[in-house]
Amino acid sequence: MATSNELTAMRRAIAISAQGLGTTSPNPPVGCVILDRDGVPVGEGYHLRKGDHHAEVNALTAAGERAEGGTAVVTLEPCNHHGRTPPCRQALIDAKVSRVLMAVMDPTSRGEGGAAVLEQAGIEVERGVLEQEALLVLGPWLHSLRTGRPHITWAYTVGADGFDEDGAGIAELRRTHDLVIRRTGAIEEGAPGGHGTEVFRTPSGPLGDVPGKALGTLADAGARSVLIEGSANEVAQLLADAVDRLIIDVPRTPPSSRPITASAVGPELVPSGFRLVGVQPHGLYVRLMAEQAFADQ
Repeated sequence: MATSNELTAMRRAIAISAQGLGTTSPNPPVGCVILDRDGVPVGEGYHLRKGDHHAEVNALTAAGERAEGGTAVVTLEPCNHHGRTPPCRQALIDAKVSRVLMAVMDPTSRGEGGAAVLEQAGIEVERGVLEQEALLVLGPWLHSLRTGRPHITWAYTVGADGFDEDGAGIAELRRTHDLVIRRTGAIEEGAPGGHGTEVFRTPSGPLGDVPGKALGTLADAGARSVLIEGSANEVAQLLADAVDRLIIDVPRTPPSSRPITASAVGPELVPSGFRLVGVQPHGLYVRLMAEQAFADQ
């Protein structure tokens, strides 16, 4: 059973893991917090991009010798294989931590899995700690693994062909996605230069008119998440059946006013098959967030 201190640490790990959104792909965005023997946080870290140190190694480096006998709190099961970096489960074993808490199990883990190897080394392991909360960050990555295509978000402004490019937070929204498809059809890296050229590339040509082939091109680029901008975006129409999340900006109105006409809103404010999961004021708009009603979470 996780203690109150450990749950706080896991939520901190989830929060910092989000800083890797838009740059870690094709790797997952992961966060880690190290607690010492007394449950005091002594180090934290997150994964920034493929080829760089993973979250556990960054957190252990910050903790130093105070990690010995302590607890590692990590949002994803520590990796169990040699890739561009050594396996994280070995770093935890070498640091002599006594306990590891993980939120989400890694479906890409090889062999017995990092959790099993940690247990064989005598380290106490607890799985599934705040798993649903960790999926707020890891969900799109896992969705991409299951479907073999990127997680698709379509963002548009009601009554406009495009997406309000000057609205507050639009740049940050782009930076949390691997690729952005502008209303002109141009494809850009969400965080320019954020992934590194050896493991990620931006498609240079048109995606064509075959949905499956277009999704394959985006996946082959290394993208786990894609943002499509604008209601009149031809790519959005092409990939309409593959859209997983909607971000809809609705113009704000005075306290008393006539309703926006159906022709301005469209047949449905939130399309059939989607459920509203968030509503908040956003500059000159009210932002609606919707997800596939039966999305594979």
